[in-house]
Amino acid sequence: MTVLAIIQARMGSTRLPGKILKKVNGKALLAYQLERVSQSKCIDKIVIATTINQKDEPIVEFCEQYGVDYYRGPENDVLARYYEAAEQFEGDIIVRLTSDCPIIDPIVMDETICYYIDHASEFDYVSNTIERTYPRGLDTEVFSSEALEKSYKEAMLERDREHVTAYMYTNPQIFRIGSISNPQDLGNHRWTVDTVEDFQLVELILSNLYSENELFNMRDVIDLLDNHPDWVQLNSHIEQKKL
Repeated sequence: MTVLAIIQARMGSTRLPGKILKKVNGKALLAYQLERVSQSKCIDKIVIATTINQKDEPIVEFCEQYGVDYYRGPENDVLARYYEAAEQFEGDIIVRLTSDCPIIDPIVMDETICYYIDHASEFDYVSNTIERTYPRGLDTEVFSSEALEKSYKEAMLERDREHVTAYMYTNPQIFRIGSISNPQDLGNHRWTVDTVEDFQLVELILSNLYSENELFNMRDVIDLLDNHPDWVQLNSHIEQKKL
């Protein structure tokens, strides 16, 4: 069973265009994320799923520079992009990641993936986002290629085509849904990058932790923020876009 991580990526962003290639200490945010995802003990292959738009050519150039596989598909029908990428790269178990999570934790990813694998006979879809107990930015969704194909063929709403897994987790009568949660509720933390304020916080985290330990984890970030509680206020007012 091939575990395929698909990271959706595009340059267009309404709140912070080009965010995924913005640099901290000379390295693009997407490079930090790839470095961390590659440390997963469960993932067999990583693919960047970008679009056929010319404006996303810098992402293709990035992938070629770093030797990362990529797939180009529709911009708005992200579900089709995922399905086509999964078909091309022959994924049996799909891990959905978004490219605005440069400090994603491979330990948290593997906990989610392992939970799915250990309970594959019980669930079609597992994530750590159904109940928000992990910081936003550590989001990991895992599902079968069969669930992805079913969604691709059946989902009709624009929302479901754009958000890939929405058709799964909003239809528990069709898909068997599994959820994992963190023992400590850290859901108030926001470590994703969608705004200037988000970038400022992640830049501080990377600048303070990366040089000491390139694979710092969630606990390391919490300890750092406990020592700098004012940093959390940088993006505490930012609201996540609604589904």
